Amino acid sequence: MALFEKKPWWAVVLVTVVISRLQLFVVGAPLVPCYFIFGDSSADNGSNNPLPTLAKSNYSPYEIDFPDGPTGRFTNGATVVDLISELLGFDNFIPAFASGNSDIFNGGIHVSVNKQLENHQVIFNRIASDLSSNNSATQHLNKCLYSVGIGVNDYINNYFLPHFNNTSQQFTPQQYAQVLLNQYSQQLRSLYAHRARKIAIFGLAPAGGTPYAIAKYPRNGAPCVDSLNSAVQLFNDNLKSLVDQLNDNLTDAKLMLLIVYGISSSANGLKFLNETCCPAKISSVCDPNKTPCENRREYRFWDGFHPTAADNQIAEKRSFIALDSLDVYPFDISNLVQN
Repeated sequence: MALFEKKPWWAVVLVTVVISRLQLFVVGAPLVPCYFIFGDSSADNGSNNPLPTLAKSNYSPYEIDFPDGPTGRFTNGATVVDLISELLGFDNFIPAFASGNSDIFNGGIHVSVNKQLENHQVIFNRIASDLSSNNSATQHLNKCLYSVGIGVNDYINNYFLPHFNNTSQQFTPQQYAQVLLNQYSQQLRSLYAHRARKIAIFGLAPAGGTPYAIAKYPRNGAPCVDSLNSAVQLFNDNLKSLVDQLNDNLTDAKLMLLIVYGISSSANGLKFLNETCCPAKISSVCDPNKTPCENRREYRFWDGFHPTAADNQIAEKRSFIALDSLDVYPFDISNLVQN
């Protein structure tokens, strides 16, 4: 979970903002008073560093194009939420709280969404103390942007790892998607109860097209692992109706969906779509201190799972001011924060 906030002391508890070089949309004050981020390693910037896990990126060549060096981002530069924060108008770096390797279920040593919700309550209490009023803190958070990107680890680190988890024996892909959606719905309702009103949901990318999946699973001549992509899409296919349901049932709530699968399925001008830019062990995390590709702006993937900064820039632009109605539902982030 992460927060972007302009100045107050309690803001410095949560996740770092990278402000890169694109001052395309915001001039002057931020469009929202704060930005909370709930998610997994695609939004992480170092929250996994203190955890006893191999899912870390606080070493070279990670963030080779980031001014502060390797802080814990799973890419070569800025994450998509870093770039969105820039378009919102934020200009300060804020330390990490917790997010990487997270999932909808509560498994493993990572920080699940439920734990991130607990962390958010800690921040609310600090804001309420600073403002001397729960009501003032609630009104403040009602104006903030929240983004939630979660679920892919429930597939690649759970359902499709039968030697470590039994979910694929318990559920068909259709049943598993529904189990995840039921829990996800409750988590989003809990986020609403935690005072969130403007929520951007990130759908899941085609996980079967990652270098890791291509190296690990049989493809039967297909360019990607179709069984993994099909399972992910069963989850994605129900997100629009979930957004509609929550918008209808939660007073004053505004939720939108970024359709990541469609954005990630198109080439977007990138040349290398299924290879890692950094030398990676079993097409997974980058090998320490190895030299990555020089033409990083032509690659979709930095390591076996995570996109390059170039690919993040594409997702940022297509989510913030959508030129194609297929990229977002029912509106884009700029409409979410302005209305």
